[in-house]
Amino acid sequence: MNKLQAMEVFVQVVDAGGFTRAADTMQLPKATVSTLIQQLETTLAVKLLHRTTRHVSVTADGAAYYERCLRILSDVREAEESLSRTRLSPSGRLRVDAPTGLASDVIVPALPQFFALYPDIQLELGCSDRPVDLVEEGVDCAVRGGALGDSSLIARRVGILHFVTCASPAYLARYGRPAHPNDLLRHRCVNYFSARTGKIYDWDFTRDGERVQVALPGSIALNDSNAYIAAGVAGLGIVQMPNFMMEPMVKDGRFELILEDWISDPLPIHVVYPQNRHLSAKVRVFVEWVAELFSNHPGMRLPKIAARATPLEVAI
Repeated sequence: MNKLQAMEVFVQVVDAGGFTRAADTMQLPKATVSTLIQQLETTLAVKLLHRTTRHVSVTADGAAYYERCLRILSDVREAEESLSRTRLSPSGRLRVDAPTGLASDVIVPALPQFFALYPDIQLELGCSDRPVDLVEEGVDCAVRGGALGDSSLIARRVGILHFVTCASPAYLARYGRPAHPNDLLRHRCVNYFSARTGKIYDWDFTRDGERVQVALPGSIALNDSNAYIAAGVAGLGIVQMPNFMMEPMVKDGRFELILEDWISDPLPIHVVYPQNRHLSAKVRVFVEWVAELFSNHPGMRLPKIAARATPLEVAI
């Protein structure tokens, strides 16, 4: 039995909450995962996991062994990186998740630069507006926009999203142009709902100390940014989206800005990763690269004062 491999498998089973998910994440046969855990328990002469037909949970001995395994595996990786070229040229599979709009409009176009710097990394980029469970789904890190709700993750703030309100020329020709956010109550709006909770987000506006936050009427609500924009282009209603996505479509005439003197609350952009993980070289260089990418983007860079005041890595 390869003791280090067995430790890695055990940690992944605990993190994933089951043998099947652990096997999928590690790209191993389920039988191999089960055999390694059995051999580990036999060698240690303790039961590490409680198994039922539907659930796997860790025993008290297993929990203590899990923490030791995390430290040992972290030390092994650090030793390997200190003696190999991975410190200068990270390699291997890197799983990242990012919102659809940020991925397609900002991250993917810049990836040639990333691969020129790190040609030995094999990137698997999941593009979805659904917040994934990093540990359960085996994702190394994720780019997220908006408020963060998972306190088990480490977050680094790398940028900010500014929003604009727009409508298609066809919509404005048919329904007119609102002059005040309260006028939107008499309009059609394309709403956006949380893929996690199903809640439809309110719209907010601020101008000269006046603040308006309302739930707006609409015949459609979506949870994907590409579909959301398509609904606006089709004239289904007024939309509110990040400026970096809307600016080119305003320039080419697909949308017109409305309520331009009103400001909507900006949202932070973070890179997040599990706190009980060694920050491998490939994750570290990706986080640094994304931070630099957003810092060079005129529409998403953090204010200099805020950037200096924000810790590089904070528990959320």
